[in-house]
Amino acid sequence: MQIEVNGKKRLIACRTAFEARAQLGNDTDIVILNGFQIDSDCPLTEKDTLTIIRKGTMPAQDELESMMMARHTPAVHKKLKQGRVAIAGLGGLGSNIAVMLARIGVGQLLLVDFDIVEPSNLNRQSYYIRHLGMTKTLALQSQLVEINPFIQIEIRTIRVEVGNVAELFCGYEILCEAFDKPNAKAMLVNTALEKLPDIKIVAASGMAGFASSNLIKTTRPLKRLYVCGDLENGAGIGSGLMAPRVQICAGHQANMILRLLVGMEEI
Repeated sequence: MQIEVNGKKRLIACRTAFEARAQLGNDTDIVILNGFQIDSDCPLTEKDTLTIIRKGTMPAQDELESMMMARHTPAVHKKLKQGRVAIAGLGGLGSNIAVMLARIGVGQLLLVDFDIVEPSNLNRQSYYIRHLGMTKTLALQSQLVEINPFIQIEIRTIRVEVGNVAELFCGYEILCEAFDKPNAKAMLVNTALEKLPDIKIVAASGMAGFASSNLIKTTRPLKRLYVCGDLENGAGIGSGLMAPRVQICAGHQANMILRLLVGMEEI
């Protein structure tokens, strides 16, 4: 029968997925059949998609693409691969959002931040001790390359201001606002809405402290603007920014970006 194995059409005589693994790989390889990782053997049928992954090694680009396509379905993976997302601010929100988008294979990312990694960032941001003193753009880029070396990553180590918003983010279909300070958030959102009429904006407001995670939600106050958070709990004395709620909010933003990339504009 003819099936697709690691992105290539192959004629095989095997009747089951594990027989194919024994023929093409070894017993410790991970087997994904039609997008689902299987732990027990399954029969194969004509035109099945089989992905065989060797543990502990980085697959070639076509094999990784096949694996991700199997996980996401071809139509979804194609849309993600064509996606162009800009992330403004690479702190607790932006660094974690970038990691999520790299993991799902968003094809082109723009990372924008002017700051360096310092010790107080380590409580919630996706950085490590080895990154201390590095610019956040370079530190995050190095992490994303280790996660998915086959996506395009552009970095701009610059402070975002009213005068450079249009130049920085022109050409990207989605802008992710991930700043800490309310005035910076408002500046970016208002300027982008005015000067970039085709861009969709996914912003955040209210994720500080340790109030219930169930208060964090995604809203759509304007046609091109989505806001994630509880809209109330800002950082202040006695209510700091901590990893759990910050990352929950980052997850909301990343998931909304995912939904927009696959054509789902409703929240």
